[in-house]
Amino acid sequence: MEQAVLERRVRVIPATKPAPASGPRHSGRQRVAAYCRVSTDSEEQLNSYAAQQNYYTQKIEENPDWEMAGIFADEGLSGTSVKKRTEFNRMIAACKRGRIDMILTKSASRFARNTVDCLKVIRTLKARGIAVIFEKENINTLTESSEFLITLFSSFSQAESESMSLNIIPGIRQSMKEGNIPFQYSRTLGYRRGPDGKPEIDPEEAETVRLIYTRYLEGRSLGDIQRELVENNIPTAAGIQGWSRQVIQNILTSEKYIGDGLRQKTYTTGPIGNKKTVKNNGELPMYYSRDHHPAIIPRDIYYRVKEEMARRASKRKVMQKTAKTEQGKYSAKYALSELLVCGECGTPYKRCTWARNGKKRIVWRCVSRLEFGTKYCHSSPTLDEDRLHRAIVAALNEYGAIRAEVKADVLELAELARCGGEDGGMSLLELRQRLDTLTVEQAALVDKILESKDDSELNVQLETVTAEKQRVLDQIAACQQDEERQAAQASRQQEMEEWLDQQPMCFTEYNDTLTRRFVERITVVDTETIQVKIRDTDVVIDGKLC
Repeated sequence: MEQAVLERRVRVIPATKPAPASGPRHSGRQRVAAYCRVSTDSEEQLNSYAAQQNYYTQKIEENPDWEMAGIFADEGLSGTSVKKRTEFNRMIAACKRGRIDMILTKSASRFARNTVDCLKVIRTLKARGIAVIFEKENINTLTESSEFLITLFSSFSQAESESMSLNIIPGIRQSMKEGNIPFQYSRTLGYRRGPDGKPEIDPEEAETVRLIYTRYLEGRSLGDIQRELVENNIPTAAGIQGWSRQVIQNILTSEKYIGDGLRQKTYTTGPIGNKKTVKNNGELPMYYSRDHHPAIIPRDIYYRVKEEMARRASKRKVMQKTAKTEQGKYSAKYALSELLVCGECGTPYKRCTWARNGKKRIVWRCVSRLEFGTKYCHSSPTLDEDRLHRAIVAALNEYGAIRAEVKADVLELAELARCGGEDGGMSLLELRQRLDTLTVEQAALVDKILESKDDSELNVQLETVTAEKQRVLDQIAACQQDEERQAAQASRQQEMEEWLDQQPMCFTEYNDTLTRRFVERITVVDTETIQVKIRDTDVVIDGKLC
């Protein structure tokens, strides 16, 4: 017997109460908080900020069904990301702990200009039954239509923020082209804002900058300089004794100290969401302004520091057997670790302490002999440190005795370095002018190609111009490096000349700083002889070990 098919009738019973929150709810009066934010720290905006605080305080206290849960306010911050908004994040944390039932805010743009962030936070709060009231748009996030409206309004805010960024960037780039260099005086040691609003040298802080450069050229390591500054209670630009190797490195490499400025060293990957500042490795143009403000450090000294940094960074390992004897990084402890080499195998010498019968003896030994015995280096001598020091002092005394002859050679070499050794090529100024011309030609060709993409002749012309532009860029880089090298060499030779004029006829004590500054290399010939090569000269003096 077939059963009759029953027709199902379903009647919808509409909801009359809001769905219960997933988290615990507070009974009694609603705990209401307010969130305020202004985009800049100008006086006008800060007045608006205070007005918002007063407005929400009064509004919450006047409602008998509400209880004040706090006013959370961020000032002087962008709304494009919630990560750096301290008060905003503190408010959300309070919501998650069940201390807030409702949030009042002026508009979606005040809450967040990033649509993704805005919706993510609102959904988190909605799941806990916490409403966000946007007064301007008249939106309660607990209603069904709220998410669509929030998406719409916050998208408008995000588009506005992106548009503002795009409008601001051309103005910033034009300012860069005009050579305007912003100064963060609180982070730049040695400078302060002058009466005319331009940078001027702070004499006391400038002495600290000069000290750092001097110590580095004397052979000190960044750690040595850091310890000296801390021990002498010398403050940083921020007025604290918070010195670090990185701070000192930044001072030694900053072009600001020779009066120049470089813009767009870094750039931001995007205006919305997770903004990230990255180093500009050629993705965007950089703008270098020369002689923008008074210099603390002479250019030749700055170039010498760059040269010394490159020399220290270029050190290579000479042994693989043990990590102790590898020369993979610069050591500032002993000058001879950098200068003393074996005449037989070319390996550096190392300082060693011998102890026998309770007595200590300091000697210098060839690293190859220490590592491998006589396998590669058969007869390199072990040198007593006292004898070695006396031989170096004697060599410098001999050099001092012939200083009149050497001085003439030094002056000649310094003049050649200053002249730059003309080779008939284009000057740096001519190369830069050619680069500007090629850049204009390149831009014009790109515009033409966009109009007629199939023109093969235009494409060939563009390739030719682009290739020449790259060659000019390479030549400019080479010229700049050569200019820096020549300036550093001239500076050392001038310093040598002044030193020769001031030195006594006889030295009595060995000095690491003096040796490092003026000796380029010391070669161990045998048990009785070393050869001392004077830096930036062709002079080699035999020193006798006695």
